[in-house]
Amino acid sequence: MTDPRDRPYVAGLLVLTVATGVVDAVSYLALDQVFTGNMTGNVLFVGFAAAGAGGIPLLNNVVALVAFVLGAALCGVLLRGRADDARMPRRALGVLAGGAVLVVAGGALWLAVGRPPTPAVLALTAALALVMGAQAVAARGAHVQDVSTVVVTTTLVNLALSSPLAGGSGEGAARRAGAVLAMGTGAAVGAVVVRSWSGAAGLLLAGVLVAVGSTTLALARRHDAVAPR
Repeated sequence: MTDPRDRPYVAGLLVLTVATGVVDAVSYLALDQVFTGNMTGNVLFVGFAAAGAGGIPLLNNVVALVAFVLGAALCGVLLRGRADDARMPRRALGVLAGGAVLVVAGGALWLAVGRPPTPAVLALTAALALVMGAQAVAARGAHVQDVSTVVVTTTLVNLALSSPLAGGSGEGAARRAGAVLAMGTGAAVGAVVVRSWSGAAGLLLAGVLVAVGSTTLALARRHDAVAPR
């Protein structure tokens, strides 16, 4: 049975997962066919582009891939070996808060000056992928399985394996299904915002969602700190 203490952490991670869906909708629909959060898709895009198929740009996708790895590595260095045994260490929360600021700043700048030229598109792509890579590492501090906030492939596998169809107990099904629905919902909402308004509006929405998710995790951490053991 799921520990009730996990619920606020799961809620915060699901909001971050929605944010990732929005960011990927913006990056794919408004930043020239690139994912900045879903690196499984991005690796495929790099392969397609290298083969000259589908009109997919190679440089944009390579930039996103490298920046995501760099963001994850830098966050790992920042968090490794720190004397903070609590769930969601303060440094992890700081990384998430910084990501929210960067995403909102990117959206605000885009809104102010219009769609960025190609060099600026690459810079924005790199910044978003850097944030998503760092978010993926920081989110691990919540110690919640199957809600990585940036990918749902493994979550789908575990959902299937734990289902009664596969002889499982169904434990964790709500959390896993929630992660999948959160990603899809974020992508759908992001697509509507991009099509109806602009990529800038999508980034502003994503930044707000990252801030809400980060705040939810911070409140969960605070509640854990004062709750009786």
